[in-house]
Amino acid sequence: MILAGFIRDQGVELAQAVSVDLKVPAHAEIVLEGYVIPGEERMEGPFGDHTGYYSLAEPYPVFHVTTITRRHNPIYPTTFVGRPPTEDYWMGKVTERVFMPLIRLILPEVVDINMPAEGIFHNLILVSMKKEYPGHARKVMYGLWGLGLLSLTKVIVVVDDFVDVQNPSEVAWRVANNINPATDLVLVDGPIDDLDVASPTPRFGSKVGIDATRKGPEEGYHRQWPPDIEMSPDIRDRVTERWAELGLGDIIPSDRSAS
Repeated sequence: MILAGFIRDQGVELAQAVSVDLKVPAHAEIVLEGYVIPGEERMEGPFGDHTGYYSLAEPYPVFHVTTITRRHNPIYPTTFVGRPPTEDYWMGKVTERVFMPLIRLILPEVVDINMPAEGIFHNLILVSMKKEYPGHARKVMYGLWGLGLLSLTKVIVVVDDFVDVQNPSEVAWRVANNINPATDLVLVDGPIDDLDVASPTPRFGSKVGIDATRKGPEEGYHRQWPPDIEMSPDIRDRVTERWAELGLGDIIPSDRSAS
């Protein structure tokens, strides 16, 4: 209800359910009413899942349906899942954008986040931030792990504010160059997604935070941090003007400032 109200910018009208003492969305297409008996489970699966793997048969809680109500000629919303990206990826991307302002209310140093398709929402988050003090990147990691279902995130990569996290290639370049594995990896244990295939135990496992920000003496880095190689605007403009003359074909020079 909170998400629906946030998207609509108004509250969701509710109505009394028919067979249970709960309120339900008054204009829902379909409503399933029923109950769950604590501890009752049955085997479910296997299913092709959004991870790109078949989730194996596991015991899950049983929902006993008591009533089904619907609108006249209801629309049954559905999607298919599989190896990403599929339809559900775009649903996740919308969620990422919708919740970005809320994340920044709690972590104002966060500039942007990206949940790439390959990370299936919860396995990989790329974060850019305005770093202000030693250990700040770790503070952001722990902050994200403390926010709702972001607690399930297996890998958090933190980069500086000038890095475009919507460009995974740039992030990978920064990570490969900027991290010292002995000091820049944060390993923690905690809850993980129910469909995670790597953990030896269900719903509990390890996670890693990767600090790919620039470091200074207060974080144990006593060398001078090297500047990026950048092509001057004058040179870039001159090359662009002479592109055809140089016989380089129809390829348009990149807007990237790095040469």
